[in-house]
Order: sequence, then structure tokens, then C-alpha cells
Amino acid sequence: MAIVKVTDESFEQDVLKAEQPVLVDFWAEWCGPCKQIAPALEQIAQELGDKVTIAKVNIEDSPTTPSRYGVRGIPTLMLFKGGQMASMKVGAMPKAKLLEWLSESGVSASESDAAGAAA
Repeated sequence: MAIVKVTDESFEQDVLKAEQPVLVDFWAEWCGPCKQIAPALEQIAQELGDKVTIAKVNIEDSPTTPSRYGVRGIPTLMLFKGGQMASMKVGAMPKAKLLEWLSESGVSASESDAAGAAA
């Protein structure tokens, strides 16, 4: 599944009313660590697209939503389940750490996928 671009206007529909968990990446064009983490998020979207939606909110284009959720630094990653924020991480991290965080939060790949990601 492709990464979903979310705006202030679409946040409620795309994230809060989503059927499955949504990992929201609050980012900006000028943010180096945001660019660093982007390929890992793309891979996770492909690998876990049926279990979690990856959404990106550009804080420059949509400042209301990050403000509402207290985003102070970017990248800030928030996992939403059932319309509620379930977990949050601030800062870039490698794909393996992202998958570990998702797994700890109850979103995980099948056993074979997890073993491949750990290698």
C-alpha cells in the first residue's frame, strides 16, 4: 500500500476514522532526519500495508494538526488506533527499530517477515 498524504482537512477521515492502525509521520521538506527515515517508511508501507497505514503530514502545509497533538520536533511518529493516539516516537530511527516499535504496539508482520526484518 502506498503512503497516504494527509492534511489538516483530511486528518479526521484518513487517520481518526481509519479501520486499521495508522502510523502518522509529521515531517517537513527541510528536515534532514525526515528525509533519512522516508525510505524505511516506504518499505514498511509495502510490507505491512494490510496491517497499518503509513500517513505523512507536512507540518508546513498543515500546521493545525501537529499543533493539536503537541508536535515539538520532527520527525514525530504517532501510531493511532481506533481514533486515539496509542504511541509516539520522536526522531529518526532505522527500519528495524520502527518495526520493533510497531510490533510492541501490537502491529506486526507475520513471523517470516519479522525474521527477515531482523536480519
